[in-house]
Amino acid sequence: MPTASPSGEVPARSKRADARRNHQTLLDAAAAVFVSSGVDAPIREIAARAGVGMGTIYRHFPTRADLVVAVYRHQVEACAEAGPTLLADADSPYPALCRWVDLFVDFLVTKHGLANALHSDSSGFEALHSYFLDRLVPVCTQLLDAAVAAGEIAPGTHAYELMRGIGNLCIGRDGDPRYDPRRLVGLLLRGLRQAPAS
Repeated sequence: MPTASPSGEVPARSKRADARRNHQTLLDAAAAVFVSSGVDAPIREIAARAGVGMGTIYRHFPTRADLVVAVYRHQVEACAEAGPTLLADADSPYPALCRWVDLFVDFLVTKHGLANALHSDSSGFEALHSYFLDRLVPVCTQLLDAAVAAGEIAPGTHAYELMRGIGNLCIGRDGDPRYDPRRLVGLLLRGLRQAPAS
């Protein structure tokens, strides 16, 4: 625990660490709310989940677009870092791939509201999309290659096409309770395990 100086002040380094933790907590809370309620969810819902006042969120993220972009980047990094960790911790590559895709689907639910949140800033959206591909395609490739090498899935599926296919399945969600993209994504992943037709 940080010790205060004789004047009662906490060292600046400790304040910075606390600020980073608070920022991370806000992003985690916002990501969870966006997944369950969409990017138009009330800020008070995010504040309640994070255990802070609404003023704290607005100090960190003055506009909703600022918050959505920060959550987007936060989720890209979480997905990118999760791939190698899941691969190292799983009994085999295929379950690691399935768990990673589940995280990716959570991310896509947030991503699909990004264009509306950014309004007319198409260049900003394009830059974020490039960043998303640069960070996540190599991770998905690593997981697919490991599953092929282990003989768990048929070769020939490219990371970009798999990610795009999953993205297209998730677009149809749109709050329709009759449509469950995760079930269809699960079918897609199980299809990877089938041997190619001879």
